[in-house]
Amino acid sequence: MSFLVSVAAFLLLMAVIGSFFTVQTAQVAVITRFGRYLRAAQAGLNWKVPFIDKVDGRMSLRVNQMSLTMETKTKDNVFVTIPISVQTRVRPEKVYEAYYSLSDPQAQIQAYVEQVVLGHVPGMMLDEVFASQSSIAAAVKHELDVDMAAFGFEIVNVLVTDIIPDAKVKSAMNDINAAQREQVAANARGEAEKILVVKKAEAESESKALQGQGIANQRKAIIDGLRGSIEEFQKSVGDASAKEVMQLVLVTQYFDTLKSIGEQDKTNTLFVSHSPGVVQNFSEQIMQAISATQAQAQK
Repeated sequence: MSFLVSVAAFLLLMAVIGSFFTVQTAQVAVITRFGRYLRAAQAGLNWKVPFIDKVDGRMSLRVNQMSLTMETKTKDNVFVTIPISVQTRVRPEKVYEAYYSLSDPQAQIQAYVEQVVLGHVPGMMLDEVFASQSSIAAAVKHELDVDMAAFGFEIVNVLVTDIIPDAKVKSAMNDINAAQREQVAANARGEAEKILVVKKAEAESESKALQGQGIANQRKAIIDGLRGSIEEFQKSVGDASAKEVMQLVLVTQYFDTLKSIGEQDKTNTLFVSHSPGVVQNFSEQIMQAISATQAQAQK
């Protein structure tokens, strides 16, 4: 008799101990009684009726991220792959709906995402899809918020992380972009070369103008010097004409030039291709050239 009492006491003790259970933080436990939903046990130490109540399951209240990949076609017939991250969590006040309404929450959420994406992307051009990542994500979040609220899930955020076109289309887009950039670079190089050519022409023009002005000033100085020499000579020798004085000056300059050439270090011999008697004709030719230059300068 005492043995039976001991066994009964032991079983009663085990039943009492087994009726206590703990729930972790950010978690809820679903308690059922004879298979019927009873309540949701919150975090901490909990108690259930032994042999009657049962912990049917546990659900996390943390944010859960699902990574989905959608493939669709744009309005300009380009196939694109769209990776989408959906962040969800169970609403604490709707544990019953979240636990019993959906048999496979991830698959059913993915179906809703596909429905929203297929309702937006096929009506956009490829460039519009790239520019509308945030609007696509906002549309998916809005639709999921409405649809999944009845099932006890909250959509925390939806992220469209990338737009991946077909490899051939991506390569073609890169080629187009590279060609456009090369065109801009070519235009810039052409403008730079044009500026260099214009500046070089302007510099040459200015250089030639200054060179011509210098030659003209030099010739004018020579003429003024010769005029002064003639006037001084005429004052000393009154009966000499201007032409004779000029010839004398030119002959003197001619021989001075020959002398300066002969005095150079590397000059040993100087050949003159005329006789001294030709000097008068030579001076007359110089006189004619100077007179023509002076007349042109006065114009």
